[in-house]
Amino acid sequence: MTRVDFYLLTADAAAKPLLACRLADKAFRLGHQSYILTVDSEEAQRLDKLLWTFSQGSFVPHGLYDGAAGSVAAPAYPVTIGCLEPPLACHDVLISLMPEVPGWFGRFARVVELVGNEEQDKARARERFRFYRERGYPLETHDI
Repeated sequence: MTRVDFYLLTADAAAKPLLACRLADKAFRLGHQSYILTVDSEEAQRLDKLLWTFSQGSFVPHGLYDGAAGSVAAPAYPVTIGCLEPPLACHDVLISLMPEVPGWFGRFARVVELVGNEEQDKARARERFRFYRERGYPLETHDI
């Protein structure tokens, strides 16, 4: 069963992309494959650039996924970034920056939900938390 972790940021929502990079880096170093789900392609491109610079001395092999034939397939990189449903081969860690639960989350071993400290972000996170809890998914929260 999919494990769901909520990371509650004390900083504003601008810290979410940096945390997504840190978590993707950690997953990579532990041998996991991650898919970072973004709201749109512009956010995916910003994260693509941020993964090169977020930590001096860190290198996280990653690529963008746009769903087109010949685009980066999930197994090609330990970290894939996109705003679409990922390829079926991608099923280890989902780092979600979405305001709602993606319909295909259950194929992942672990889902990471990032929550900023704005009230709207918290309210949406409560809805997602309730969704997972009502369906019996194991939940954990982490204060960051």
